[in-house]
Formats: sequence, structure tokens, C-alpha cells
Amino acid sequence: MARKGLHPSVEQFKSFVKKHPKLLKSVRNGENTWQEVYEDWYLLGADDPKWNSFKDAGASEETAVEKTETDKGWMNQITGIIKKMDANQVQNHIQQLSQAIGAIQGVLGQFQGGIEQKANQPPSANTNPFSFKKD
Repeated sequence: MARKGLHPSVEQFKSFVKKHPKLLKSVRNGENTWQEVYEDWYLLGADDPKWNSFKDAGASEETAVEKTETDKGWMNQITGIIKKMDANQVQNHIQQLSQAIGAIQGVLGQFQGGIEQKANQPPSANTNPFSFKKD
């Protein structure tokens, strides 16, 4: 099945929308409809000052560069923190945490002790509530 090409004005509008990514967000948020945006674009043209607020292509490139620099800064901070750590203090904190977990396990074991004792006892002869005896 051969696909017909889109009207040239629709192709131009699609490339216009790619240059103005905030238009897509605007339509998805329900602020505008595609029909309204297309009509405004067709009547006002692509160079109208109205579209400046929707232009985000240059800003997104700058944002990506800033994000990369921020990520590098974050990694440098983590590396600096690791270098400043004292191994003895870390070992002490881990040991205290281990003791705390052991204490919690002991308390839980005391509460569950009754359940475990019942589970370890051999079952009594009449555990089945529906046991029938022959006459």
C-alpha cells in the first residue's frame, strides 16, 4: 500500500514544531489544541514573536551541557567524601549497626519464640477437627 506524502504546509509545520518543543508540552497539558496551534502558525507565520516563548532548542542544548557539568561536580564531591572518610570510623559504625540488628533480631525472636515452640512440639493425636472414630 503506497503512502501518500503529506501536504507541504503540514511538513513545514512538523519541522516548526520540532524547533519549538514546548508546543508539544503545551498541547499535552491541554493549554492548546493542534488545530489552534496550526491555525496560528499558518496565519501568523513562523517568525511571529508569539512563538519565542515556545522555542527551547538552544536552551535544551545549554541544559544538557550544564547537566553534564553538574554530574561531574557530583562525582567529584562523592570522590572527595570517600577520600576524607576514616576507615576506623566506618568500621566502628558498621559494627554498631551490626549490634543493633542483632538486638532487633533477639527481640523478634522472643516474640516469635512461642510460635517456634509450638511448631517444634509433636502434633497431638486429635489435631484434626474433623476426625471421626469408628464405632
